[in-house]
This record gives sequence, C-alpha cells and structure tokens, in this order.
Amino acid sequence: QVQLVESGGGLVQAGGSLRLSCAASGATVGIQRMGWYRQAPEKQRELVATITRDGSTVYHDSVKGRFTVSRDNVKNTVFLQMNSLKPEDTAVYYCDAQNLYGIRVNWGQGTQVTVSS
Repeated sequence: QVQLVESGGGLVQAGGSLRLSCAASGATVGIQRMGWYRQAPEKQRELVATITRDGSTVYHDSVKGRFTVSRDNVKNTVFLQMNSLKPEDTAVYYCDAQNLYGIRVNWGQGTQVTVSS
C-alpha cells in the first residue's frame, strides 16, 4: 500500500506563488508516475501535471508556463511550483501515484489552494 500526504496549500493573491509537496510512503518501489490533479467546486477533477520516474512531464494547457512539476525519487516526493496564480486556479489539489501498468495506487487527501483577485 502507498500512502500520499500533500502539504503547501493556502491562500494567496492573484499573481502570487505557492509550492505544493506530496510525500509517498509504503510500497513506493513500484511507483512510476506521480501527478497533481485539482477539483474546483461543482467541477470534475482534472489533470494539472504529471511526471514519470525518469522526469517526463505532462501539463494541462491552462498551467503551461506557470506551473512546474518536479520529483525527488530518493525522497519519493513530488512538487508543484505554481507561479502567476489566477483566481481560476482555486481548487482542492490532489496528488496521485501510478504503478508500472498505469494503474493508480492511491490519492492523497487533498490540499486547498485559494487565489483571491
């Protein structure tokens, strides 16, 4: 079993920055991809960014150039640096982990990000 614990959310003004962290523990040896998703009120959860063990990344179009996903494979931690934040970035942010077969092994508990205008 893999456990994921996020941290780093909060309240920030538009144009500001936040850095989210997600630490994995437990059966981490099989984790291939880690990622960030977000869910705003009354909206579906959507992909924000993912990163593989070898550093390949994917971003949602709306965050390209503003957000950067990175990963520390030794510490089994994934980060999301969020710059130039906009009110529409307000959501609960969740991290996830997927194994070698592309199967999600768990979600984190979520961390709230609120961007005021």
